[in-house]
Amino acid sequence: MKKIAVLLVAAASLLFAANAHAQFGIIGGLTSSNANIKTVDDVKSVSLYHAGLTYKFDLGLGFAIQPSLMYQVKGAKTGELGQDDALNSFELKTGFVEIPVAFQWGPDLVAFRPYLFAEPFIGYAITDADKYDGTVKEAAKTWADNARNKLEYGFGLGAGIEIARHFQISAQYFTNLGNVFKSEDAGKGAVADLKDVKFQGIKVSLGILF
Repeated sequence: MKKIAVLLVAAASLLFAANAHAQFGIIGGLTSSNANIKTVDDVKSVSLYHAGLTYKFDLGLGFAIQPSLMYQVKGAKTGELGQDDALNSFELKTGFVEIPVAFQWGPDLVAFRPYLFAEPFIGYAITDADKYDGTVKEAAKTWADNARNKLEYGFGLGAGIEIARHFQISAQYFTNLGNVFKSEDAGKGAVADLKDVKFQGIKVSLGILF
């Protein structure tokens, strides 16, 4: 019982200390993403965006936790596929409501703080603006609408700099671990190119902390 009480006090103390050094903020920037599609060689990046709210908990000794709530659009496009069944190319754009949680470490140098971070995230797809070209484009669109995985998850690794405790500039590489589409009933034709899509890319962000 005493051990439990000690753990509860320690947890409460940590939470109090974090809240005493917490900052609310806004965050946004550029998302440049492409996709890992096993059956397509010519996949190009798409430059899109992200924006949202963030909350930084300073834990001391250079450590901080920074969860965010944001809307982020990821995508990819292909060159000419040259498929016999005439799905000539396609472009994917999916908008997610995401909750990333950045685990940061970096020395406080008073005027600025460089830091490294790891950032797992989970999200839910709420918009899409896919485009398909070819004689089977309607079939591809129908399959994609029905097969889209709404839930996404993955992680990012990056580095940043915090200036005067109020401005953050960061860059990270991210990758989705789950497929954008379910693989069931993809078939062996052009639509099968879509079944293994995983978004990945680079995110550059500017944050303002209050």
